[in-house]
Amino acid sequence: MVKFQNVVLFFLLLTVAAPILLYTDSYTSVNTPFSKREFLEDVSALTFNSEENRLNLIHRESPVDVRRGVVGVVYSKLDSDSPSIKARDQVSARVLSATDDETQSQTDNTIKQVTDHAVSEMDKPNDMHASDEKEKAHNTVLFNERMRVQLTQKEPKDSGAEKESGNVMIPDAQVRHLKDQLIRAKVYLSLPAAKANAHFVRELRLRIREVQRVVVDASKDSDLPKNAMERMKAMEQTLAKGKEIQDDCSTVVKKLRAMLHSAEEQLRVHKKQAMFLTQLTAKTIPKGLHCLPLRLTTDYYALNSSEQQFPNQEKLEDNQLYHYALFSDNVLATSVVVNSTITNAKHPSKHVFHIVTDRLNYAAMRMWFLDNPPGKATIQVQNVEEFTWLNSSYSPVLKQLSSRSMIDYYFRAHHANSDSNLKFRNPKYLSILNHLRFYLPEIFPKLSKVLFLDDDIVVQKDLSGLWSVDLKGNVNGAVETCGESFHRFDRYLNFSNPLISKNFDPRACGWAYGMNVFDLDEWKKQNITEVYHRWQNLNQDRDLWKLGTLPPGLITFWKRTYPLDRKWHVLGLGYNPSVNQRDIERAAVVHYNGNLKPWLEIGIPKYRGLWSKHVDYQHVYLRDCNINP
Repeated sequence: MVKFQNVVLFFLLLTVAAPILLYTDSYTSVNTPFSKREFLEDVSALTFNSEENRLNLIHRESPVDVRRGVVGVVYSKLDSDSPSIKARDQVSARVLSATDDETQSQTDNTIKQVTDHAVSEMDKPNDMHASDEKEKAHNTVLFNERMRVQLTQKEPKDSGAEKESGNVMIPDAQVRHLKDQLIRAKVYLSLPAAKANAHFVRELRLRIREVQRVVVDASKDSDLPKNAMERMKAMEQTLAKGKEIQDDCSTVVKKLRAMLHSAEEQLRVHKKQAMFLTQLTAKTIPKGLHCLPLRLTTDYYALNSSEQQFPNQEKLEDNQLYHYALFSDNVLATSVVVNSTITNAKHPSKHVFHIVTDRLNYAAMRMWFLDNPPGKATIQVQNVEEFTWLNSSYSPVLKQLSSRSMIDYYFRAHHANSDSNLKFRNPKYLSILNHLRFYLPEIFPKLSKVLFLDDDIVVQKDLSGLWSVDLKGNVNGAVETCGESFHRFDRYLNFSNPLISKNFDPRACGWAYGMNVFDLDEWKKQNITEVYHRWQNLNQDRDLWKLGTLPPGLITFWKRTYPLDRKWHVLGLGYNPSVNQRDIERAAVVHYNGNLKPWLEIGIPKYRGLWSKHVDYQHVYLRDCNINP
């Protein structure tokens, strides 16, 4: 009996222990190096391209995709937290993208990724289409997250890769995207299908207000608040709902075209208003600049006759010295020209300034330079009304400027023949001071060479070298302006008139007035003043050119102008905010030609310092007139 019990007990132990031993032995054999190698060899021997081993659950990359290169992988916190996304990640955690051209912009790449994704969805096997509706929300979130990664990646290593691929991060990419979202949202708000869904309209209006608060003061991505990305995602999800509600693309296109047309019309109106206000500001004298000559004039007439005289008047006709001609009614601007020239002059005592102004500003101009003498330099101030030889019988332009028809043509409001170009309504075009540059030999009969300067320039280097420039028999030395198409002859002259088309080349280079070397001896020899008078008489009806001095200058000095080195004179500081900084630094003279003068509030701020550093704003006259930087 005992033996039988022992046998039964042995078999019971055997049935319990045998499986344990067998399992342990199997586990040990699988984890040996030898078994692992065998396993890897077996796996690598599988033929995955064969039809029977094809994986139906994952959409495979085509050989073209593999050759073109690239699989973009995006992982995010959203991907790992969402249960539906976890299920999706078991199928595929990758977003396929391909780039046709490395030079495509970042926006083009994003659009292509969406397109490629849509195509890949169409190519899925049938058993995947069953889960499309469940995966739609995931695709939207994944796309938004990919956008966030592309727009916010600014690591040094990523920037290097972007440079290699030709994609440069745009500093206002997020701002642009948010503004685009606002446009799309406004389109959906105006469509009938969306208006019918009250819940969607409320949600969309809420999103619009949120995004507007985010981008209200932002011009670049760094200006955006921290919640900008959340607002962008929320808006994108709402817009996705709008797309489902309004599936008629033609309606959306029509609405966008209407909005574009309306925006273009508003832009045209605003541009016209801005141009009018700029022209109005440019020809309006600021209160401080109106006060200054009044104060100076009062003090000038309080002086006795001996105190009203300038020293060194014996130098005015010395051809061994450097002579400048300035024709201006702006006291402050003229002082900057003189101060900047003397500051940069190697020998200030050799420089002589001949200033001509009008009767209204004559006393003020004299008083300023009597109170603020330019060191050792010599000053002369003359009144244009005292030039008895300059009258309408001698000067055709003076006769034209004083005619009633000329004044009515350019200055009578709503006149039938009034010119639509507002720039010609500036009083300077009716000022004889603007045309004195054509009478230099008559004004300075004993001088051989004169450097003409406008009152809206600043001198940065010594100009004495200009008197040694050989003009090679030409009368005028000037910097050419061939770099821009609007500085060609056809932009200033009427080539539909046979007199112009027969005598001049429409593509000829213009040149700059504002800093010009004039050989007065050669001027007299070639009788340039008579050439100027002849063309002015021919333009009596304004058929050859409009008002101004550059068009008649181009005609008068045609084939008589010597091109100076461009470093002498840089233009554009009165209208172009993008003048090359290196050109400005190298220039001997910088010119604020245009309406944005540095003494006006509309002046370009980054250029104003070059001008204002030559103004003493602590001067008693400037303080009393509230003239501030």
